[in-house]
Amino acid sequence: MASTGEDNRGFNILSGQPKRTSKRLVLSYVLDWGCIFLLAAAGAILYSIAGSNHVFSLDDPSLSYPLKSDTVSIVIVGIVCCAGPAILIVVTCLLLPLPWRLRLWELHAGWLGLGLSLAGAFFVTSGMKDVVGKPRPDLIARCQPDLANIATYAVGGLGLHREAAPVMVTSGICQNPDAKVVRDGFAAFPSGHSSFSWAGLLYLSLWLGAKFAISVPVRSVAVVSGVVRKTSYERSAATGAPPLYLLLVVAIPTGGALYICASRYNDYMHAGWDIMGGSLIGIVFAILGFLWYHAPAGQGYGGWAWGARSPSDAFGAGFASDGFGEGREQRGSRHDYEDIELTAMDGSPTGLRVSHQ
Repeated sequence: MASTGEDNRGFNILSGQPKRTSKRLVLSYVLDWGCIFLLAAAGAILYSIAGSNHVFSLDDPSLSYPLKSDTVSIVIVGIVCCAGPAILIVVTCLLLPLPWRLRLWELHAGWLGLGLSLAGAFFVTSGMKDVVGKPRPDLIARCQPDLANIATYAVGGLGLHREAAPVMVTSGICQNPDAKVVRDGFAAFPSGHSSFSWAGLLYLSLWLGAKFAISVPVRSVAVVSGVVRKTSYERSAATGAPPLYLLLVVAIPTGGALYICASRYNDYMHAGWDIMGGSLIGIVFAILGFLWYHAPAGQGYGGWAWGARSPSDAFGAGFASDGFGEGREQRGSRHDYEDIELTAMDGSPTGLRVSHQ
């Protein structure tokens, strides 16, 4: 990888300025991590408690699927969707041709966004599972119902008024001695595997796309390098599409999320709506976690993480404030390293190129 030949070791890790980092600024990011850990801890508590159990019918064919083991276990999901992205972010940041302080800042921001995405999705998914209590497609196989005493547990349905008609029963009819298996049978919506996989793997795709300038070339190019592009041809010709193989590389994590979602349907753990609901939660938090700490690709920001907050506004900005940053003019350490991109279209060997602008 190319070296920049620059040395910014005199700059602090948060603001990139030749001064000591403000304690208020450090504490504000400690608070960010505290909020993330609080969300994760609250999600773990919600995940461990017994939520509501929706009534169901023993005659419902959509709940009569066989009980299967997980194709992708929850442990594998944690490794692939949490540990995997975290390690790749570390490796990528350490290999970037930047001063060490900037590498560490990009690593810190990358982990913050990943933490927000995963912890937020985990918290919301766990809470909704407890509130909704929707039966899984394999509930009756888990339940092992007491067929001799159906009337004891019947709480609704036409069967209460007409013989041989279906009735709605409570979870008390289940005789399976393994209470955990029965309890998990009422955690269909939303799919936790789906939400967690999208939260971690879509975030990774967005992060990689930003770092290597992989995006649909739709940003405004009316002015490029100080030259006004007047005609439509000049505006479209001022930029180009990234090599397609880079899109395929960035899409690999997203493909992993799709596979995990599909496995949940094949394992009879979720109906389609359960998977779609979990996926939506994960997608929303992946985008939120990424945009909260990073500039999007293809918008002229070069794929950098957002800068550090202003020490004076570290815990909140006033009404009608312009934001929390220290100002781009104070972050001179990045002006010398604006664009990091992979190129394979100019005849030169493919590799990381650092352009000075």
